[in-house]
Amino acid sequence: MSAPLPFADTDPLRFAYWVSNLSGGQVVSRIEQRTGWDFDYNVKLAQAAEKAGFDFALTATRFVGGYRADGQHESTAFASALLAKTERLQFIVAILTGLWHPAVIAKLGATNDIIHGGRWHINIVSGWFRKEFETLGLPWPDHDARYRRSEEFIRVLKGLWTEDDFSFRGEFYDIDNYTLNPRPTFQPHPLIFQGGSSTAARQMAGRVSDWYFTNGGTREELAAQAAQVKGYAAEAGRRIRVGANAFIIARETEAEARAVHRAIVEQSDPAAVAGFAEAVKEAGQSTKDGIGNWAKSSAADLVQPNDGFRTDLIGTPEQIAERIVALKRSGIDLVLAGFLHFQEEVAFFGERVLPLVRQLEAAGAVKATA
Repeated sequence: MSAPLPFADTDPLRFAYWVSNLSGGQVVSRIEQRTGWDFDYNVKLAQAAEKAGFDFALTATRFVGGYRADGQHESTAFASALLAKTERLQFIVAILTGLWHPAVIAKLGATNDIIHGGRWHINIVSGWFRKEFETLGLPWPDHDARYRRSEEFIRVLKGLWTEDDFSFRGEFYDIDNYTLNPRPTFQPHPLIFQGGSSTAARQMAGRVSDWYFTNGGTREELAAQAAQVKGYAAEAGRRIRVGANAFIIARETEAEARAVHRAIVEQSDPAAVAGFAEAVKEAGQSTKDGIGNWAKSSAADLVQPNDGFRTDLIGTPEQIAERIVALKRSGIDLVLAGFLHFQEEVAFFGERVLPLVRQLEAAGAVKATA
């Protein structure tokens, strides 16, 4: 039976990587990406990440193509199959709340938890891609309503995973005296991750989530966001951890790493980037207060759809390790990593970067400020 990861300022930084279950790689660019999205490739990647010292693997969710992700393997089935091929790696499974009922996910998650030793966790996705809903003939609530729905989804999940005869009456879900059996082994329940950068997302995370994912950003931006989210959690009598997206380019010299970044941007697909920029407007600029994912993103930033370039983990192993521990001091608890060539770069990260991070942590260089 697994136990929750502790909440202490001296905890080691955690590392996750994006499972490659969508086509097109991690950048909207014509540059070569030696990254496959087939199952065999991902088995080798998961095993390499486990060996390298990664804690988590995150499967993405997408039901409609676009922006070079024209092919998509479903997140829950893909994660289940990869769990069977690994031993220690924890999987975070993205769930788009508008397409699932929480009781279905509660049962699916409990079954995977039991089969795979408490290594199944969930990432709640409230939805940003309007076309995805319209294509499937599903309602598209306004921005804040999508987060209210997700908050109810989480409250129902927690209730079903921890209580007998659970009932709930809400705006979106009604549960009448339901008992889930068997329940997950991970206590008190599988970890609940959540994305989003809007005010509604931050407040919701503080109230109900265990982990909060934000897009990439400068150290100052990430520090401010982490402090705010952790403040919301403290107001609710809770604690929460924060993970930041980063596209990592580790090379022997900084010049080489910066040249790779320039080549990615210079070979970007302008039409795809422009289409993505148009689609994500509602997620950022159209929120009530103009705060949200991609609200400050330039076209060059959007070549990596989760603003991973903005976190600036680009350079030598030594430079990247130092910047990572600086993120930890700023209140970041996890780095969610994307790479250009996943298998080889995950291995390089484990061999050359992660040991330096652990050395700095052991030397007492990291103390969270948020």
